[in-house]
Amino acid sequence: MLTICSFLQSFCRLMHTLTARTVSVTKRMHRTSAILMTGTAVIAVLSFSCGVFSGGGRNALTAYAGAASLQEEVDPIVEEETETEGTVLLTQANIPFHLVNSENRQRGRQLVGATLARSVEREQEMRSARQTAIRKNKEEIRRIAQQRAEEERLLAEEEARQAAAVVRYSDQDYEVLTRIVQAEAGVCDMKGKILVANVVINRVRDNEFPDVITDVVYQKNQFSPVGNGSINRCHVSDETVEAVDRALAGEDYSDGALYFMNRGVSQSGNVRWFDGSLTYLFQYDGHEFFK
Repeated sequence: MLTICSFLQSFCRLMHTLTARTVSVTKRMHRTSAILMTGTAVIAVLSFSCGVFSGGGRNALTAYAGAASLQEEVDPIVEEETETEGTVLLTQANIPFHLVNSENRQRGRQLVGATLARSVEREQEMRSARQTAIRKNKEEIRRIAQQRAEEERLLAEEEARQAAAVVRYSDQDYEVLTRIVQAEAGVCDMKGKILVANVVINRVRDNEFPDVITDVVYQKNQFSPVGNGSINRCHVSDETVEAVDRALAGEDYSDGALYFMNRGVSQSGNVRWFDGSLTYLFQYDGHEFFK
């Protein structure tokens, strides 16, 4: 029996060594191996015990003791391998978890970086847009200020010119005067244009005529361009504007003339009235001036 026990112990040590070297054995395989070894030991003991009936009681007891001893030796192996297996499995599980976690952190950092970059870019765009809007507003304000200053300057000049003018006039009066000068003396030189403007101004200052330029020009049967409508069709030249400005400023060559006519284009009845009713003053550039 001692030989059998020694054999079983050697067998258990062998299995223990093999099991210890095999890392990939699972807990269930450990338990299966232990059961097989225990069953083998029991069968071996019973087989030897059956050959000698005289020692049956002691042999069975010895076999039970050997089986128990074998089980005690196997259980620590199973526990140790179970712990080893759990450690291996946990380590194998931690590896992909660590990789996934590291990858997620990397993606998270990239996402945060991209978000910050977009935020900075948007902030720069908004800042640039605000600066552009401010610059445009400043330019617009400067343009408006310059335009207003120019308008004020022109208004001041016009007011000063009107204040210095020989007669008071409105914007409408000014336009009417330039048109009647253009229609009556458009082909004349500067002095010829100023003379026509002088006649209109003299009438405004005379008590026998209206005291407003527009009313003087549109008085019935006084100026032929009003009767035929050419006053509204003419295009006022810069020279005519200058002539009117000079006449309003006091430049006068008329000697107080209140009438003028172009004898070559006037009706004979009008010519007789001019010659018989008015005082002839002088002739200039196709026009004869009367008082």
